[in-house]
Amino acid sequence: MTDIVDELKWRGLIAQSTDEDALRKTLADGPVTFYCGFDPTAASLHVGHLVQVLTVRRLQLAGHRPLALVGGATGQIGDPRPTAERTLNDPETIAQWVTRLRSQIEPYLSFEGENAAVMVNNLDWTAGMSAIEFLRDIGKHFRVNKMLTKDSVARRLESEQGISYTEFSYQLLQGMDFLELYRRYGCTLQQGGSDQWGNLTAGLDLIHRLEPEAEVHAVATPLMTKADGTKFGKSETGTLWLDPEMTTPYAFYQFWLNTDDRDVSRYLRILSFKSRAELEELEKQTAERPQARAAQRALAEELTTLVHGADQCAAVINASKALFGQGELGDLDEATLRAALSELPHARVGELLPVVDLFAEVGLVPSKSAARRTVKEGGAYVNNVKVTAEDALVRAGELLHGRWLVLRRGKKNLAAVEVTAG
Repeated sequence: MTDIVDELKWRGLIAQSTDEDALRKTLADGPVTFYCGFDPTAASLHVGHLVQVLTVRRLQLAGHRPLALVGGATGQIGDPRPTAERTLNDPETIAQWVTRLRSQIEPYLSFEGENAAVMVNNLDWTAGMSAIEFLRDIGKHFRVNKMLTKDSVARRLESEQGISYTEFSYQLLQGMDFLELYRRYGCTLQQGGSDQWGNLTAGLDLIHRLEPEAEVHAVATPLMTKADGTKFGKSETGTLWLDPEMTTPYAFYQFWLNTDDRDVSRYLRILSFKSRAELEELEKQTAERPQARAAQRALAEELTTLVHGADQCAAVINASKALFGQGELGDLDEATLRAALSELPHARVGELLPVVDLFAEVGLVPSKSAARRTVKEGGAYVNNVKVTAEDALVRAGELLHGRWLVLRRGKKNLAAVEVTAG
């Protein structure tokens, strides 16, 4: 990689930056110490954060030194949301979340070598600071009229709820972070999402006031959106978390596999570590044979492996195949099967019922008579075995892990039944 700025631009990872020529020269003359912040306002990072984590990794691979900040202080406040105040979490909960987020970020970075990453926590330099010290040493250098122009603040001022002084002051804390990291580590570049641009520039302004000889920069990645206008990172069941207990590896894989053709090339550029030639070939395949979904499979496999590991990725791929009769359902471990079935229409019954009753109960057909027609036409399957008799019964020994049945109508219409008693 000869020019990291060109690489980031080609991948669509630069939405805004300070002087591009100066930034390009600084990075070329590097190595540069840079930082990206993550606030523990939940127990896990989500896929929106993944854009930042992977961009940090790209910069480190290009020879620069990352500081990954998990904000034990800023997490107690949270940056202003567009429409409403955040609910404040207690310090003990936030401390636990700091540990969890650090463990999610660390595997993506190298902590060895000349550009070894460092994990930092802004509670280290705020916990012992009094309110008077904060107002005198930091607040003195911010101008309210300029703070009011920040997008996040301006939107809240126009809302019915307005904005509290607590959230209004968030940009002072983030600005102080940049100043502190500049002084402690020689950090001269801050990276973040484009919705954070006002907070990024607050740090630049503060450093320029207190360290006038410093040359510092900021770069913002674009917020990812979907072509259909819905919010990126939202599945039918909600936010796509990186924690496997909050979003299963199966659901994670399926999210990327179901990416719209209009979005997949852009997502690959932003999130994949494949070469430019490899990505351009996948883009060509999407244009020529979209039904093959080669790009979606490549994206789903790479990201699931990256986030959850190769073994989990293989397990969910096997589960996906098995559901559609291309593998043995009985070979799936219970956790993977349960995760896969949770993504399907499902019903819970207290006893074993005739097959036609089950098809109607789970909604694969509108009625028992329709279920009988499906059986007669050869389109009804239970655990991938074709049902040939209209009065067929399910036996207890057929239950997967003693609990589940996979019903299929035709080639693609799937549903799950959980039997709670024999």
